[in-house]
Amino acid sequence: MPTPRSAGLTAVFLVMTTLGAPVAQAAVRDPLEALQRQASAARTQLEKATKQMESRKKDLARSQDKLRVTLKDLGKAEAELNRIREPLARLANASYQQPGAAGTMAIFGAGNLDDALRATADVTHMANGQDALVRKADELQSRRSRLTSEAQELQSKNAVEQTRLQQEIDGLKNKSAQLTKQLTSMLNRMRIDRDRRLELGCDKGLAKNARKFPNGLIPSKYLCPLPQKGEQLRADAALGFYKLNSAYKRRFGRDICVTDSYRSLADQNRVYGQRPGFAAVPGTSNHGRGQAVDLCGGVQNSGSTQFNWMEANSKKYGWLHPSWAYSNPFEPWHWEYGTEED
Repeated sequence: MPTPRSAGLTAVFLVMTTLGAPVAQAAVRDPLEALQRQASAARTQLEKATKQMESRKKDLARSQDKLRVTLKDLGKAEAELNRIREPLARLANASYQQPGAAGTMAIFGAGNLDDALRATADVTHMANGQDALVRKADELQSRRSRLTSEAQELQSKNAVEQTRLQQEIDGLKNKSAQLTKQLTSMLNRMRIDRDRRLELGCDKGLAKNARKFPNGLIPSKYLCPLPQKGEQLRADAALGFYKLNSAYKRRFGRDICVTDSYRSLADQNRVYGQRPGFAAVPGTSNHGRGQAVDLCGGVQNSGSTQFNWMEANSKKYGWLHPSWAYSNPFEPWHWEYGTEED
């Protein structure tokens, strides 16, 4: 009879095969980690596609701004055309109302020669004005047609790209959700303990992104939850803590007691206000970096069984009690991830 673990392994294999993922020997040996890598890769692709879409939206906005400016200039040109058209119309009307306005041949007919010459000059001026008007109108019409064509092409192209990108993002979201659902299902079937579940759900790559943010201003999506409700740390610190907590639980039969972990800048300001001279200056605390915890349950008492165990074992998992916390100020409850130079 198949065990829950073997049934879970078979289900994972079938899921990966259905999704079209290449099933390498390493994936078969550890399907949960392989599935986790796929979920992480899907998240990375989703973030990349989202950034591309945002970039294209900005490009579209810039193009539309340029189009609006061009159309505004075109409106000014058309207003100028209307301003010129009215005096030309008046000139043409006045010329035709004068005697001898029959054209250049009027100089050969009866009447005053000076009047005929003036009429001819008026007609010539009118004709030149009309030619300029026609050329200007042709130029404006050509510009209008070109701009209309460019606007239509731009809007059509961007609409297609936005639709395509949105479809890609929706597809990635669905794939990521499906993989996450399958991972959770497999974990439940295989009866993986809580610390192992947390470990599989915490992407170590998030730590690099978390370091880019100011102290105390790390978005929650770059932090990983601890077994203790409401507490969270930077991914690398959390992964070390899961292992430390499992070892502690094997020794004492319960989770490590945590009173504080990642601390936002607002919380650090509050703590600093309550304990000036003891709490770190806001913006400098390792709590704000997501790599420090304050412990209880006996660890807060120097020399206790729990404190001594932490001193002897925490470094195996990347955690330590910093040298300053032994005396300046004395804080046996404060523990940090990484070296003291980090």
